Amino acid sequence: MGTLYNDKTPFTRVFLFTGLALMAVGLIFGLIGGLQYLVPSFLKAQLSFDKIRPLHVSSMVFWIIMAAMGCVLTYIEEHTGRKLYSARLAKVQFGFFLFAILSIFSSYVMRIFGGREYWEFPPMLAIPIILGWILFLINFLLSIRTLKNQPVYVWMWLTGVFFFLFTFLESYLWLIPYFRNNVVNDMTIQWKSYGSIVGSWNMLIYGSSIFFMDKISGDKKYSRSPIAFAIYFLGLFNLMFNWGHHIYTLPTHSFIKHISYAVSMTELLLLGRIIYLWKSSLSTTQKHYHQPGYRFMAAADVWIFLNLILAITMSVPAINIYTHGTHITVAHAMGTTIGINSMILLAMIYDIMANSGRKIIPFKQSLKFGYWLANISLFVFWVALIIVGILKARWQMSVDQEPFGSMMSQLRPFFMIFLGSGTTLAIGFLTVISILLTQKPLSQST
Repeated sequence: MGTLYNDKTPFTRVFLFTGLALMAVGLIFGLIGGLQYLVPSFLKAQLSFDKIRPLHVSSMVFWIIMAAMGCVLTYIEEHTGRKLYSARLAKVQFGFFLFAILSIFSSYVMRIFGGREYWEFPPMLAIPIILGWILFLINFLLSIRTLKNQPVYVWMWLTGVFFFLFTFLESYLWLIPYFRNNVVNDMTIQWKSYGSIVGSWNMLIYGSSIFFMDKISGDKKYSRSPIAFAIYFLGLFNLMFNWGHHIYTLPTHSFIKHISYAVSMTELLLLGRIIYLWKSSLSTTQKHYHQPGYRFMAAADVWIFLNLILAITMSVPAINIYTHGTHITVAHAMGTTIGINSMILLAMIYDIMANSGRKIIPFKQSLKFGYWLANISLFVFWVALIIVGILKARWQMSVDQEPFGSMMSQLRPFFMIFLGSGTTLAIGFLTVISILLTQKPLSQST
């Protein structure tokens, strides 16, 4: 086994190693939670579902955040040709996040909650995240030095870093009685902030993916093309307004809902197009030399197509009334966080690890096995979630509702599919992760 980190390894890679470890842990928590759907007594005394759910969600959220930060910090150095402004700031930033993550997990295990959905931990634990993100912003700005004539990915990184901090702070406005005491305003701000936070880390990930595509293709045409800047501005517009489809059922301003419907997931359409055109432009040599990264980007392109169809369907107000709060929403989240974001992040992590002297044999058999098992399992899982969502939506809107317990009993076969496909999904991704974390430095070969 190769060592994960040594004195010659840039510290920014530690963000990636930590993110991968969090993804592995999140997959295991997800399996436990899936098993508890079928066997509620499983580990109930030690890790009951009220603990497992936030542990799973937080693990996967912090996997995306840590990996996105690691990719941005690494690619900043490659873009500028210089070291980060301060490696020490990056280490302190990492320390804040590691302290926050360990404290959050400990609070869940001890049943110490106090937050809101997705951020269910005590609000005080948000402070180290805020401090760490401020250091990230400072290091980013001082490392870039100037915004003049920068390619689109630099603007996407800047927007993502700034808006994440803004929307994360916004998500805690409920601590102020003025906002908390008005239920409509409270829920509107809560869902607005969560939607914008996702848009913010999408900016970090999509910006890094454009840098990655430029790097493989060997020119800068993608990062300076009109369509790339169109993605940027659409992404910014989505970040600000696309969250509105979460609040169709709230009695709030109608113009917000109309704007959100008009812009729903348009950025995915353009991102899918740019990845498709990029794949078509690569030579056979480029595809093979960068095979792991290329394959994961190709998978992300397929998931963009599938999730775009689902997302636009969900954004139609007449349909959203039925789908909101069902497993269809979960299917959309799974397709986005795993099918798109995680695939893109894994593509870039393979690229970064190769540059760190940890050169992976292009698409060796174990990697191929994990890749296909993860993607096929995710598709089965995704389709099963949609079917369950449709059945639950029909139950919710039924005039003569049967008892909730009876409805859940009818869904049990699909929960078994969840568990089966979730298990193989975890095995696939854990195979991919284990190769990244344990692969010895090797010479690339075809």
